Amino acid sequence: MAFCKIFPYFFILCCSFHLITSQPFDYPTADLSTTWVNSVSANHSVDFADNSTVRAILLRGTFGPKYACGFYCNGNCESYLFAIFIVQTNSISFITQPAIGFPQVVWSANRNNPVKINSTLQLTAEGDLVLRDADGTLSWSTNTARKSVAGLNLTDEGNLVLFDSKNATVWQSFDHPTNSLVPGQKLVPGKKLTASVSTTNWTEGGLFSFSATDDGLVAFVESNPPQTYFSRSVDGLNASSSNHVMYLNGSLALFSNSSDSNNPQILVSITPVVSAQYMKLESDGHLKVYEWRSGWNEVDDLLTGFYGECYYPMVCGRYGICSRGQCSCPKSNSNSTTYFRQIDDRQGNLGCSEVTRLTCNVLNNHKFLELQDVDYFTFTTDIRNTDMNTCKDACLRNCSCKAALFRSALNSSTGDCYLPFEIFSLANNEKDRTRHDSHAFIKVQVEPEPETVAAAEGKKPINGAILGSVIGLAVLGIIIGIAVFIFWKKRKANEDEENYLDHVPGMPTRFSYDNLKAATDNFTKKLGQGGFGSVFEGCLEDGTKIAVKCLDGIGQVKKSFLAEVETIGSIHHVNLVQLIGFCAEKSHRLLVFEFMSNGSLEKWIYHGKQEQSLDWNCRRKIIQDVAKGLAYLHEECRQKILHLDIKPPNILLDEKHNAKLADFGLSKLIDRNQSQVVTTMRGTPGYLAPEWLSGAITEKVDVYSFGIVVLEILSGRRHFEASESEDQQVMLNLFRKKAEEGQLVDLIDKHSEDMQFYKEEVIKTMQIAAWCLQSDYTKRPSMSMVVKAMEGVLDVEKDLDYSFKPQNVNGIPNINFADSTPLLPSILSGPR
Repeated sequence: MAFCKIFPYFFILCCSFHLITSQPFDYPTADLSTTWVNSVSANHSVDFADNSTVRAILLRGTFGPKYACGFYCNGNCESYLFAIFIVQTNSISFITQPAIGFPQVVWSANRNNPVKINSTLQLTAEGDLVLRDADGTLSWSTNTARKSVAGLNLTDEGNLVLFDSKNATVWQSFDHPTNSLVPGQKLVPGKKLTASVSTTNWTEGGLFSFSATDDGLVAFVESNPPQTYFSRSVDGLNASSSNHVMYLNGSLALFSNSSDSNNPQILVSITPVVSAQYMKLESDGHLKVYEWRSGWNEVDDLLTGFYGECYYPMVCGRYGICSRGQCSCPKSNSNSTTYFRQIDDRQGNLGCSEVTRLTCNVLNNHKFLELQDVDYFTFTTDIRNTDMNTCKDACLRNCSCKAALFRSALNSSTGDCYLPFEIFSLANNEKDRTRHDSHAFIKVQVEPEPETVAAAEGKKPINGAILGSVIGLAVLGIIIGIAVFIFWKKRKANEDEENYLDHVPGMPTRFSYDNLKAATDNFTKKLGQGGFGSVFEGCLEDGTKIAVKCLDGIGQVKKSFLAEVETIGSIHHVNLVQLIGFCAEKSHRLLVFEFMSNGSLEKWIYHGKQEQSLDWNCRRKIIQDVAKGLAYLHEECRQKILHLDIKPPNILLDEKHNAKLADFGLSKLIDRNQSQVVTTMRGTPGYLAPEWLSGAITEKVDVYSFGIVVLEILSGRRHFEASESEDQQVMLNLFRKKAEEGQLVDLIDKHSEDMQFYKEEVIKTMQIAAWCLQSDYTKRPSMSMVVKAMEGVLDVEKDLDYSFKPQNVNGIPNINFADSTPLLPSILSGPR
């Protein structure tokens, strides 16, 4: 089984730009006080047919594939890495562009923080290697100032080294691996390779890592806790010694103090080296070896040889089942109920989503979907020497458990139990490749079964006289009951409500009116006002800051209040404003929420109104937070919850600018067996989906409103700006025009240099917004798909319709708003 391969002569190019106008062809070193500029006119700049560009500052060697370092970009070249990579060179044109074989990046300094054109790299007089963006912002540094650095060197092995006057290493790139290893590079305990998000997204937010530990070599998928999909025990490898693993001479070998360094322990060997080579952890978890053979070729897929293609964590996405390279979703063998469906029928590798999301609200509705002869890529024993039923019961008692995986010897009833908190891809258990029985019990959410009604057949006939007496007594009792109810109704209304609330399970804290009056300093500091009342800032005795909403009026407010406390009080998510408590005392109706120190989103995004400009990373995080909050409401609660009023004022920010959804006063709860709900027009003009005109709505109305909010966040303007010229007033009309012209970049907030820098990512997010704004609501994505698209693991639908629905001059359909019939507490959550 192959694991690693290496070559005897491997050269890499590290790109950058030097202010000096000419250099010898082989220029591997640089002195202090040297600056390179990422300029289009820089020396040694080459554009490749794969849309990549390199601008070299240091180059080692003269012929063939070589190491170099400098600036590298791929795509629209609006962002650059300072990287070490391999390129083809010759003595005439320095770096050439062969017909095949493009630059191969093997190390980068700033993959989480790329820079723009005209950025600079400087080896300062103090000995610090510093990368700054075009605006002077610090992107990356070796932090070696005042450590006696004398110069910079790119070695024959592709190692970028800062050395002192005695030629000793002060800092080296080999000590900071990214997602690749080159021959001669060590992997020591505590260091790891981290996959990028994708081939086009360089950031190290991928799911996969490959590391050296005290126990050996481990590849794992990021989860809580991490799940291992490859492990190889290595004796003598630990952080307290200088033992290390090195990729060298066609193998991955252990170099140990206790062994002959000339004869290391070979851990894994691959075919003999022919030419330049490197090893890379890909974004799908594969650890591959690439070699130059008149072009770059994949010569080994190292981990696949151990377990096979189906034992990669995301080969078929979450909950997907891999069988001989084909993906499917878990199915029940005992009934026709569908518990999982593919996220995309055309791309099975994207995985499966739950038809009904698991929720901790009703644990009795958790059941198991039994999968026979299905295995998992990893198995961490949580309970040893147990039986299958005990394993399943342990999972049912733990809400975080997503499955009960049971392994035993062949035909044995006793085995080991694994209770993972997150499920990735499963695999059909091929009996000829294993010596154990494996059982997978996937936890699923089922709807509560209706109460059974005794069958009428078989009952004895009832005597007519007895029946008449019973009916007469019942009618008399009803009359008396109505009389008593009318007599005491007004006097007991508040007490009945309070008694009702006392018996609701899982209720939040109940406060007295006097306590809240004291906490808010007699309701003096007003935070805002909404349709159902005013919000005041307060502080509890323990120092907890709160926001208290005082509900005004009677009738609908009481019902809304009951629903708010009943429904929203039991729902908890990091991206939903938490209901801490309530007050129901006489005529007083108050709700107590967590305090959001940075207020609503609207004061942060509109130009001229914001307290300060938000950078791109902050805006992206806010968009992701809102998407996750909506995904939870739509797909993870026992009942589907529609917000129906998504807009910046209803999105609140905490002290770290984490976004949370607020104001559920217009939310409706839809039973799982309902596809849509008919209701009177609700919401805020400008954020309303076109299907409101028909009166039939689904959760996709929230998706539409979310799309509008995303455009406002990215552009820094409202959906309708009366101060703009007529063709610029309505954002949707402007969005459609710019999309048709291919100039979406014109919509990016012009008052933020940071947003302008990340144009490519911002435009991709605009495309997600366009997906959410499709006029046909069936073509809009679910919010869970939006989350995946924002994370870069799901592509946006290709054929988007930018025509949208015609808008009037105010940017909204011509709609006559009317008050709706009061909704029952069981289907409406109260105001927030």
